Order: sequence, then structure tokens, then C-alpha cells
Amino acid sequence: MNVVSYRPGPDDLSYTFGGRPAVESVAPGAVLELYTEDCFGGRVRGTADLPSQVCEFPYLNPVTGPFHVEGAEPGDTLALHFVSIEPARDWAVSTTFPHFGALTSTHTTATLQPPLEEAVWMYEVDAERRTVRYRSRRGDFAVEMPLDPMHGTVGVAPAAAEARMTITPDAHGGNMDTPELRAGVTVYLGVNVPGALFAIGDGHCRQGHGEVCGTAVEAAMNTVVAVELIKGVATPWPRLEDDRHIMSTGSARPLEDAYRISQHDLVTWTASLTGLDELDAYQLVSQGGEAPVGNVCDTNYTMVAKLPKAYLGDPDVYGSAHARLRALGEEYLSTR
Repeated sequence: MNVVSYRPGPDDLSYTFGGRPAVESVAPGAVLELYTEDCFGGRVRGTADLPSQVCEFPYLNPVTGPFHVEGAEPGDTLALHFVSIEPARDWAVSTTFPHFGALTSTHTTATLQPPLEEAVWMYEVDAERRTVRYRSRRGDFAVEMPLDPMHGTVGVAPAAAEARMTITPDAHGGNMDTPELRAGVTVYLGVNVPGALFAIGDGHCRQGHGEVCGTAVEAAMNTVVAVELIKGVATPWPRLEDDRHIMSTGSARPLEDAYRISQHDLVTWTASLTGLDELDAYQLVSQGGEAPVGNVCDTNYTMVAKLPKAYLGDPDVYGSAHARLRALGEEYLSTR
């Protein structure tokens, strides 16, 4: 088994997709053991550490990578299977920002009321018990919630030599912030440049749909990813697959356009997998689909369209890449 371990130092972190050379080259079939830093670069360690004081814009939301995938060319599809995602520390952090989040004014949604307070919440992470503990800042309320690790940011270099901030989700991936991207899920990304140049970051111990306040339970992660390359097959928007569902994403503003993109991709994908007429596929998705929200706070918003594979007759998705990568991941885990 080809296992590659990579742990970036602070100067090795990337803050864009595109515009940066690869940190490592990997072959399809490799398993990567990665460390990813939290969205604040590990600088917010207590309630007194306000991000505006300890972080420097635009050096937020760092990703680990990019990685050059041998043989990847524009028009191919990169498949990344998340074998495991585990917190690297016993604490995590969340915040509110004055002009960031779904329930405050922003530079594009201008209002006259005062901005929200900048505040920090620290979470206790118990990986053994699989919980995170929320504590209110005012008063003594506390509650445990299930640990549900995920990655908010994964993507490849955009086309046309473009560089995009890691905080922006779009057709290349990026900061989609969907809780669906957890261990056991395969993400499919269209390759835009030679080598694909993929990167991963923004680990969350858990996140509500929408990431309403602008941050999740932000954490450093130890993550294992299996890599496969699907030659000659294009993927227009990031897609996800787990054992029971296929999922399409769309990222845009306004939110209804992100919704339309994700639904359009799921309808056309369903038609191609089943041979259904497009209107028949439209009807099937309309009655059998779900629409989990990704994020509603970033520079673009993200929606997910989700459909059980059982409604499609358990089709052959990307040549059964998910099943192969899951088997590779299980083989890796059996040796650890």
C-alpha cells in the first residue's frame, strides 16, 4: 500500500486554491495521512483571543496542500475518499464576527444597526466518548453534543490560471461547509489544471446546517484520504457519494441560485446514470430528493442536493470508485 504522510509547518499552509506549487506529488491509489490546522491557524486558544487581534486577514482558513496527482489532466475527475477524520486536539473553538454570519449585516447586506459583538466560545472535545461540550458565555448552561467530524474546505485549482481564496466555494470546491463531507464519503472534483492540485482544510468537530454564525466547532484534524483518478470523465460541480446517497453541490449568490445549480446537477446526473429522460429524472429528484444546506455566510453560499441510490437501482457511479476507495480505506485501517 502506498501511504504518504504529510504534516505542514506554519509556513507550508496555503490560503488559495491555485497560484501555488504542489507540496507533494502522489499517485492514484495512494493513501494520504494529513494534518490540517483549524481555520484560525491555531491562534485562537482562549476566549480572550479575538480573531481580529490574533489573526491577520487574508491569512484565514488555511488548507494542507496542494497535492499534484500524477496523470491528472483537465477533463478528468479526481476522487477523494475520506477514510477517517479525527480531532488533533482536545479543544475546539467557535466565534462570532461583527460583519460575518447569516444573522448580521455584511458589506453586501448593508444595514444601520450596530454590528454583532466579536466573541469566542471554547469547546471541550472528548474523542473517546465522541462528544463536544458547549458552554454559554453568560450563565452556567452547558450541553454535550455528538462529535461529528467533517471538513468544510476541499477543492482543486480553478481553471484559467485563477487563484481563489480558500474561503470561497465555487465549481472548483473550496469552502462548501457541508456536514455531509464526513468520514466514509467520497468527493468528486473536476480537474482543471495538470496535476489537479487538491488541498484540504477547515476541520469541524461538528457543524449545524448553514454554519449560521459563520463558524463551526473549528478544530485541527488528523485526516486520512484515499486518492483515485477517473480519466476522461468530467465533473461540472463537486459531487459526493456515500454508501446510500449521491449528492450534488452548487455554490453561488443568491442562495436560490446555489439551490438551482445543485438540483440541476443532480437531475442531469440522475438522467445520465439511469438513462431516464431529463423530465422523468426531474420528477424523480423532485419527489425523492433532499436539500441539505452547506453554508449561508461565505462569499458564495452552498446548497447540496441529495438522492438515495436505491431510487436509482443502485447505479454504477463513476465506475464504482466509491466502493473501491472504501475497500482501500478499510484495508488501510486494518493495518493500523
